[in-house]
Amino acid sequence: MATLDPVTTATQLATAYTQATQTRLTTQTQTAQKESTALNTLRSALSAFDTALSSLSSSKGLKQFSASFNNSGIATATTSSTAQAGSYQFHVEQLATAHQVVFEDLPAVPVALGGPITVQLQDGSSFNVNLVAADSDSNGTISQAEIARAINQANDNQGKVVASVVTSGGQTQLLLSAGKTGEGGEITVNASSLPAGALQDAFNAPRELTAAQDAVVWLGGQGGVRMQQASNTFNSIEGVSLTFTRAMTASESPLTLTVSDDMSGTADKVGEFIKAYNTLRTALDTLTKAGGENSTAGVFASDAGIRSLGSKLNSLLRTEYSGISLTELGVKADRNGQLSLDKTRLEKALQADPAALDKVFGKASLSAPTGLLGGMSKYLDQWLTSGSGQIASRQNSIQILQKNLTTRQTRLDAQYNSAYQRYLQQFTQLATLQAQMEQTSGLFAQVSTG
Repeated sequence: MATLDPVTTATQLATAYTQATQTRLTTQTQTAQKESTALNTLRSALSAFDTALSSLSSSKGLKQFSASFNNSGIATATTSSTAQAGSYQFHVEQLATAHQVVFEDLPAVPVALGGPITVQLQDGSSFNVNLVAADSDSNGTISQAEIARAINQANDNQGKVVASVVTSGGQTQLLLSAGKTGEGGEITVNASSLPAGALQDAFNAPRELTAAQDAVVWLGGQGGVRMQQASNTFNSIEGVSLTFTRAMTASESPLTLTVSDDMSGTADKVGEFIKAYNTLRTALDTLTKAGGENSTAGVFASDAGIRSLGSKLNSLLRTEYSGISLTELGVKADRNGQLSLDKTRLEKALQADPAALDKVFGKASLSAPTGLLGGMSKYLDQWLTSGSGQIASRQNSIQILQKNLTTRQTRLDAQYNSAYQRYLQQFTQLATLQAQMEQTSGLFAQVSTG
């Protein structure tokens, strides 16, 4: 007779007792985990696309222009989609500069003599500097480095004036530089609260290194339209930002700026949208693919909600904005929903209507979304909003399900253990009885042979 193994038998019977329920739990747990992972994948794909929409909205627009000069080294330029092709002339009379003054021979003075000073700017702003508290090393005197630190750390300074200590020829000097260019940044130090002496005298005798002056630029050349401002960057021409870097002599010919359509750059911007959309489309197709004989179905193959997401995006692509469709701009979709660009058709459309791109794509603004970018961004918010979006709600439901499955698994494990212990006890007793019977049978055999 074969010897009975209680442990193996109890394990087999306890497993058989819970097998059907365990199979269902395992399948449900794996499905929940796959859906949770797939939702994370979907969130990443949608977030990446939403980021691309925001980037296109916050850029200078999809319509691109190029800016070139007839003379280099005088100015640089950037353009936005609101620029207009054309030619402009300038004469740069002077650049805006930031005021710089130096104070020489500032003596180290006892803290008791270091009263407050006031730093004033031509634009009317000012701030006080407490020199009494400037003795950071507590040696009883205030050095130039400590004065500079006190100026920089003054509560109301906030970058209006930058103080530094420079050494030249063995002589240490206090340098004050205005935080901005223009006449309004001219620096004056009022040291009248200091006691008469070398420190007050030094503050009352600044040496100017760089004058505070505005930029003066003539649009149309000398004698044209005079433009004066504190900054060297001018935005007087719509869609064009000019930064002048060198003043011109009176005899120099005007600087000519030429603004032209940049069709290659415009196509690249549209291409950025197409690439971002195609990447999202690929992710959605993978998650919802039906599967077949040689391929595995996507996690959301039968999920109507995820499929409606793709359908809504397709609908937004087909929508006309200001009477213009993406197809008219050369953007078309293949049988798989992947977009491509016909650059020739795009160029013809923009020649007919230079504002067509802005009309169609619009802006993904939170407050006032417009066009395709705005419509898509607004719809994506329904999925991506933290806490209340579709993905968050689905993840929350899955987490509740996973918690419930964990509870059920714990209960099933307890049932398995209970059954195992019961079977183990029963078959241990049976094994003991079997052993006793075999022993008795052996004794009978011995008696009969004797």
